Amino acid sequence: MSPPTSSDVVLKNRFLGYLIWQSIPTTLIFFLFSLLTSSFHKTLFFPLLTSFLSFHLSNLIFSSALSLISSPYPHRPASPFDLAAPFLCFIFLPSGAPPSPEFRLRAKASLCFVVFVAGSGLSAAISMCALIGIGGFEDGWVWVIGRVGLRGFFVGLMFGLHYVFMRRWILDFPIIQQRPPYFNFKMGIPSASRRAFQLSAVAFLFSAILLVILPHPLGGSTATRGFFTEQIFFSIGSFAVFLCWEVTHHLHLVLHTKRSVLAPPKGSAAAETNPSEHLLSALEESNPTSLLRYLAYLDLCMVSENNVDTWRRAAFFEESGETYKRVIAVCLRPLEHLASTLGEGLGNSVDKPAQLSNQLSSPTDAQLDSKYLEPLYNFQLYAWCSRTVASLTACSRKEDKFGVAQLSGSNAAVISTLLSCLLAVENFMGKKTNLQSPNQLLGPAGIRWATVNSGRVDVAASKRRNGPMNSKAYAIADVLKTSIYQVVSAFHDEMLAGAKASLLDKDWITSDKPLFGTREMLIQKLRMFLDFRAT
Repeated sequence: MSPPTSSDVVLKNRFLGYLIWQSIPTTLIFFLFSLLTSSFHKTLFFPLLTSFLSFHLSNLIFSSALSLISSPYPHRPASPFDLAAPFLCFIFLPSGAPPSPEFRLRAKASLCFVVFVAGSGLSAAISMCALIGIGGFEDGWVWVIGRVGLRGFFVGLMFGLHYVFMRRWILDFPIIQQRPPYFNFKMGIPSASRRAFQLSAVAFLFSAILLVILPHPLGGSTATRGFFTEQIFFSIGSFAVFLCWEVTHHLHLVLHTKRSVLAPPKGSAAAETNPSEHLLSALEESNPTSLLRYLAYLDLCMVSENNVDTWRRAAFFEESGETYKRVIAVCLRPLEHLASTLGEGLGNSVDKPAQLSNQLSSPTDAQLDSKYLEPLYNFQLYAWCSRTVASLTACSRKEDKFGVAQLSGSNAAVISTLLSCLLAVENFMGKKTNLQSPNQLLGPAGIRWATVNSGRVDVAASKRRNGPMNSKAYAIADVLKTSIYQVVSAFHDEMLAGAKASLLDKDWITSDKPLFGTREMLIQKLRMFLDFRAT
């Protein structure tokens, strides 16, 4: 068995710390509920201890299920039809092709979601039985526990389904990373309490309907005094359970999105020889959808943009240039994937607007949108990558003593990738790009951004303007434009001189075919940025 790596230790310690901190608010909520029901002093020590341990066991089940599905990457689960298709093919066509890796990932995500929903139901059933057991019903407590456990299981299923379909399992990193985790956790307590109250009210109503239709003896009699006492306890208990879960969700988000410094201690031998190896290993060897990969991108972005760890950024510009090329390559890879994905779906055919309009207006438009929705939801990764390459390129003007950024061709790769990705995103938003003839050029920009006058209406693009992807695409385009302007501002004099000498494309645009559009479009778009006219 191989020893655990530093990456495994980072995630393991973060999960153990989350479990420890999660037990503190859970304990407080448990004893507050017991005091609120005025049953703390009426219950013997052993039943109280049993209820306390059962309540913590239920929250441990929920926390484990939550960690199972939480991911910074927006996984797209497989539908029931997609899951059933391979089994049918295996039965009727035993010699068929095996499932693709993409299908396996989607099937795994679906299985994790099912486990989470079932775990939420089991956790709610145990929690409600533990809390109602504190109340100490004297008559028929077995049936009370049975009814409460069944209602709790139903309530837990409702919460699990709501949690999955609302995509709350996605780990959204905060915009400001300098704030301490305690401050971020404290700021989320009011919203967690409001959400817990709303969910508990809805769950109580639906579970009450379930209780009415249940047969005797689980249904019980609505005329007994114990029945109303049970309803009071259940309403308060459901709020306590949902409050625990909302606080647990918020604590999980705060602790797992905290920045992790992937570097050896300053002054150590590793920091003197190869301080970037830990970071590059996490970026290149970890799973692309893992939390560790996202933490590595966050750490790289913080080092590139800020002046806190300047010694780490200086190590990127070492004499051989291998470290800098590796850093730029891992940052450009997600942006290249985004541009390629949009280019494949849109046909990379900006000169055929009628064909593109017909394609996007076809019945397969919903399938295309579902395909784009997953990568566009990965906004945070694209923002880190574009900000990192822009900051490193801008810093290279003063900090790159050996000129590795220019000599390795990284500057041209950065600008070409950012421009291609921007053109792909803007074209996806319905912003058509047309190259103009020389007699139609309006100044040095030479590019016109307008709706194509082809007599057709891009129905699909107009629908997307009001859809969930428009805001994501707009945010990505805004970050890309800001990153390009950052590089242009740092090298404005050099770029302007190159434009006058007709060397702008040689120094800042790669000779390879762009991921989206053409080299002429990239050059004209870069001229718009150079004139500060790109909006």
